[in-house]
Amino acid sequence: MLFNPRPRIEAVEFGGGAVVWVIDDALLEPVRFVDFAAEHWAHARETTHNAFPGPELPMPEAFTARLDAWFGEHLRRRLGGRRTLRVHSRFAMATWPAARLQPRQWLCHRDRDAVHPGERVAASVLYLFEDSALGGTAFYAPRRDALATAMLVHDSSTLDAAAFRARHPDVAPGYLVDSNAWFERLGVVEPRFNRLIAYDGDLFHTSHVTDVAGLSDDPRRGRLTINGFFTLRAAAA
Repeated sequence: MLFNPRPRIEAVEFGGGAVVWVIDDALLEPVRFVDFAAEHWAHARETTHNAFPGPELPMPEAFTARLDAWFGEHLRRRLGGRRTLRVHSRFAMATWPAARLQPRQWLCHRDRDAVHPGERVAASVLYLFEDSALGGTAFYAPRRDALATAMLVHDSSTLDAAAFRARHPDVAPGYLVDSNAWFERLGVVEPRFNRLIAYDGDLFHTSHVTDVAGLSDDPRRGRLTINGFFTLRAAAA
């Protein structure tokens, strides 16, 4: 058994109906996973298919299956899902300095790619670091209409930094930590070692990295997380 069989689940409510589910003491032996990450981190890779600012390492399939079973028992219904269609999970560690970030990493984002009618996406983050200064997860609501927001997101993934800044001078480079002209910060879930949060992938969110100088590529000292992504068959209304 990897996960706490009797978790205490707390709902953290933000404005606009946004809810984040928070579970402390999620893993029974969390230090084992830090050790596993440290042992295998040489195989972690930076990818181009998402905006994560650092290396990632896929979790073993057996872990992902256990995560999905635990998620299904305790969280899936809370997030509007009837059953899991697809799931994957990975270690992730933010390591990039602010100067290395590209425009899509200057913004918050949603986890909802390739979602079909009748489906929804949920995500989880399990914090495996002790230093709370490395930051939790911030949630946002767009300040402008859906079309304008979609165009901004499109520009952030297709324009280089200079072109994006010329078109959107009201978006500052670097990690997003506060509200800006485009997004209002609804709130922040603070990190705690062995805390797992789960949320609707349609919510705009980002890692709340305020201590950029403290980021490390050492899994025993850095901002190590296990991130889960669940494509769900939506529950009947």
